[in-house]
Amino acid sequence: MGVKPQEAVGANKRLSTAYLLKESFGQLWSYRTERGARAFFEHWKQSLRWQRLAPYQKFARMIERHWDGIAAYCTPGNKVSLGLVEGLNNKIRVIQRSAYGYRDEDYLKLKVIASFLPALPQNVRLDPH
Repeated sequence: MGVKPQEAVGANKRLSTAYLLKESFGQLWSYRTERGARAFFEHWKQSLRWQRLAPYQKFARMIERHWDGIAAYCTPGNKVSLGLVEGLNNKIRVIQRSAYGYRDEDYLKLKVIASFLPALPQNVRLDPH
């Protein structure tokens, strides 16, 4: 008593739809103008309209809240490689681990910023007098 492929697709239609929506959303990051990205996103949101996929609706609202950053990413000069982002995140995690126990979040921010500053030359006097 096997399951026919058509039955499997029908039984998992919502899952298939969710998967296709997830996969298609990745196209957003390829747009080089905010206008094109916005048109794509509006069309993508319309595809959600009758799907009853609450997590996707929640996701779409989150994208709306962060649209300014997404729009900025569309400018070709603002695109950053994921390798660089992962490297920066890793460096920040190392600083956070070494700062365990500090209660001052501003101090942690200063440590992160300072870690990206160039090293001082060896012959610089630290005493201003």
